[in-house]
Formats: sequence, C-alpha cells, structure tokens
Amino acid sequence: MLSRLFAPKVKVSAHCDLPCGVYDPAQARIEAESVKAVQDKMQANDDPQFQTRAIVIKEQRAELAKHHVSVLWSDYFKPPHFESYPQLHQLVNDTLKALSAAKGSSDPATGQQALDLIAEIDRIFWETKKA
Repeated sequence: MLSRLFAPKVKVSAHCDLPCGVYDPAQARIEAESVKAVQDKMQANDDPQFQTRAIVIKEQRAELAKHHVSVLWSDYFKPPHFESYPQLHQLVNDTLKALSAAKGSSDPATGQQALDLIAEIDRIFWETKKA
C-alpha cells in the first residue's frame, strides 16, 4: 500500500544527466584560451615571481579544461554519438593529452593545439545537438 502511494506517477528519461542545455564545450574552450593567453604572457615576461604565478594559473586552467572535456565525454556523448563519429574517442584522448602538454609547457603552440582539438569537439557537439 505504501509503495503504491510513493511510486512515481510519471516516468521521465533523458539522454544525458539532466535535460539538455547544461553541457557546452565553450567551458573547455574558455579555460584553454586562458592557458594560451598565460603562455603568451609568459613569453613576454621573465620576472621569476610572475613566471611562478603564471605557471600556477596555467596549470589550474588546463586542469579545468581537461575536466570539462572529460565531462562531455563521460556524461554528454553517448553510444549513438560514438557510432556517428567513430573518431570521437581518439579526439577526446588527443585533446586531453594536448591539454596535459599545455599544462606542462610555456610554449603557446601547445595551447593552440589544445584549442584546435577543442574546436573539433565543439563542431561535433553542435552537430549532435541538431540531430
């Protein structure tokens, strides 16, 4: 009797954790843009204190970008996406590796590589949203 009283009246489902609208590769892109901007600034400033602070900020931003890419991979993209875009697993892996490289480097080219890969994830993401 009690179980019927508290049983759900309506069954709902979604292809992601919450109804769509909570995921967006822009979050990863913004963090990766910060990484590259810090790398650019590091090239123009040789003050040791500035360099130390820049490294800390760059590493934090790279970790945040990795987090956002990982959340897209684990929470948003589903088997039908991977079937339609068989390169998606490798693309996400390459992006995470590129962000790790940017995290450990002051070379803006590593930040740009991460941004380029995130742009490809962004393209795929928005294509899946249209489907």
